[in-house]
Amino acid sequence: MRLDKYLKVSRLIKRRTVAAEACEGARVNVNGKPQKPSYQVKEGDVLEIRFGEKRLRVEVLSVAEHASKDNSGALYREIE
Repeated sequence: MRLDKYLKVSRLIKRRTVAAEACEGARVNVNGKPQKPSYQVKEGDVLEIRFGEKRLRVEVLSVAEHASKDNSGALYREIE
């Protein structure tokens, strides 16, 4: 699944266009490297997202095309 779509489906970022802009602006790193929105996310990838001064690191546990609001948190695990 594309990185921008994964960020939206997992509800880490609210809209896909915002997710794509974050990737293009090098605010999303995958395994320590900035990636484009077209990067194919795999289980085990570590994503780091910068929201201004705040940083969020998560590990991808599963990749699903659709996830309900209740199940979206099961797609990733926060890392400190």
